Amino acid sequence: MEEFQKNIIIQIEEKQTVIELGQLLQPFKSEVYLMNRSEGHVVEANVKSLLGLVSMRIQNGDQVTVRAVGSDAEEAAAKVINFLT
Repeated sequence: MEEFQKNIIIQIEEKQTVIELGQLLQPFKSEVYLMNRSEGHVVEANVKSLLGLVSMRIQNGDQVTVRAVGSDAEEAAAKVINFLT
């Protein structure tokens, strides 16, 4: 099983939504996660989970880790990275 991981800094526009991000990943078989380490806490959420993403409270300037696992992990992670940066 393929795994891909990359640290990024969030730079999104105000008009972008987590719903759009989840929709981008629908064609992929891999699971993609965001991990946010801030204020002494580590929070990880599946990008396909609207509730998980909302609970992360990510914002511009946050450094997060994008981690994908599955047969098309690198391509799925690239979609998320392009959306968030």
